[in-house]
Amino acid sequence: MEREWWKKAIIYQIYPRSFNDSDGDGIGDLTGIRKKIGYLEYLGIDAVWLNPVYDSPNVDNGYDVRNYRKIMDEFGTMEEMEQLIRDLHDRGIKLIMDFVPNHTSDQHRWFQRSKTSQNSEYRGYYIWRKGNNGEPPNNWQSLFGGSAWRYDDKTGEYYLHLFSEGQPDLNWDNPNVREEFYEIMRWWLGKGIDGFRLDVVNLISKNPSLPDDSTDKSTNPGSKYYVNGPKIHRYLQEMNEEVFLGSDTVAIGETPFVSTGEASKYISSSRNELDMIFHFDFVDFDRANGGLWELPRDWDLTELKRIMTKWRDVASCHDGWNATYLGNHDNPRIVTRYGNDGKYRRESAQVLGTLLLTISGTPFIYQGDELGMTNYNFSSLDQVKDVRTKKGFEEMKQKGNVDNFEEVEDIVSFWCRDNARTPMQWSGEEKGGFTDGEPWLNVNPNKNRVNVETEKLDDNSVLSYYRELISLRKENDALIYGDYELILEDDESIFAFLRIGSKNTMMTLLNFTSEKTKLCLTKKETLRRKELLLSNYSVKSVDEFNNIELMPWEARLYEVCLNDKN
Repeated sequence: MEREWWKKAIIYQIYPRSFNDSDGDGIGDLTGIRKKIGYLEYLGIDAVWLNPVYDSPNVDNGYDVRNYRKIMDEFGTMEEMEQLIRDLHDRGIKLIMDFVPNHTSDQHRWFQRSKTSQNSEYRGYYIWRKGNNGEPPNNWQSLFGGSAWRYDDKTGEYYLHLFSEGQPDLNWDNPNVREEFYEIMRWWLGKGIDGFRLDVVNLISKNPSLPDDSTDKSTNPGSKYYVNGPKIHRYLQEMNEEVFLGSDTVAIGETPFVSTGEASKYISSSRNELDMIFHFDFVDFDRANGGLWELPRDWDLTELKRIMTKWRDVASCHDGWNATYLGNHDNPRIVTRYGNDGKYRRESAQVLGTLLLTISGTPFIYQGDELGMTNYNFSSLDQVKDVRTKKGFEEMKQKGNVDNFEEVEDIVSFWCRDNARTPMQWSGEEKGGFTDGEPWLNVNPNKNRVNVETEKLDDNSVLSYYRELISLRKENDALIYGDYELILEDDESIFAFLRIGSKNTMMTLLNFTSEKTKLCLTKKETLRRKELLLSNYSVKSVDEFNNIELMPWEARLYEVCLNDKN
């Protein structure tokens, strides 16, 4: 197996608006990140994935790019960006930029020129179509709600926007568009960055006939015609050749709606497309009816095991690699979603961290999860900034599905993307040590007990536990390159698996319940315990594998002997 740097890296996702504010305007910035590089080093981070910092009107918090070669004024300057790259590299930390190839801002100069006339030389940069008897060109729906088409009075045509109206979709069938993007990407690599996370990259190729979607009860009408489109693999291979070939960089694709069969094409090393992808099976499986306007459905641990194991198999069978994540800027806090953010917040956050850092694939830690940060209880729509939530709520009101915010308060408090975007909790101070000004988004009230300053002083904290986990991962190749083998497959309480390396074998045991749980290890005849490396409880007795009782939300990591080997 090729041992590229990104396979063994611990990658930390920074949402710059919420990470650290250096100038008191309530918004995180590049200088604020630079001031916290010591924290990243303390944690053991190898690379940073930085959410968009490009010039943007912020309709969708930076994913509507106005200028790919300019830094957003709120975040700083290009000189400060270049200094951040140097400072990270000086500490041995690489930088992966978030890149948005599917759409731009409607304020981007390409779109502004595109809408001047049907004959504009930039008209073909975007997807414009005539209406259908006074209606949009087809029945496709935006992923943010409502029609995916917006009418333009001046030129009498509609433009496609799979996300907000301020994010018109680009026409990747136009070779000029592709070359523009390859040049921009080469320009950023020339500044020294180490790769890209490519936002919704599997949506860039659309069926050129743009047909109506006749699928009954489709939750995303039109998606069958723009997800993994007809030329997507050709375009990614072209991108690989034009941008990445011969460089020591990484290409990570965000790929919603992707199946395992299609995923194998993206990540197979022989196809020269992407190095890793973020699939959505894990972060979508608990959505009731696939939507965001119902509380999460009840789920079984065996479902989670099947998803995790399925994606391990896809990577191993196709000479590919997994990007492993539990949360990010678009999803609820992981301890609220998958753990117990009440009585067992600390323990369940540690269980989730153990899963993330000992299962196969490159782990991506989202800022604050290493502290056990939780969801925020939103009590009014005025507290919400997330365009997806606000647009969806207004659409529901128009349809008569809801009259007021109180009816959906619990749902918004669970699913709203702002849960992951509340400011980083550095201290127990009034504003969490994030800013001296008024924060752009409210700081979670539990900052008094969930913060970096407090957790650094507590050897049993979530942060201290993450540091130990990261250190153990770096010391054990089995946790990076070892084969994955699920055990206790049908157990609804315990998630257990082996990582079988060339020199040693590791076993992870995780109790996903708030009850004491006895372990019935089906592989006990082939396993012998060598050493308990880590647990989030004090383990006093010497347990044999056929006589282990795990405490509520207990995590253990063992080094074991497998079949008298290792």
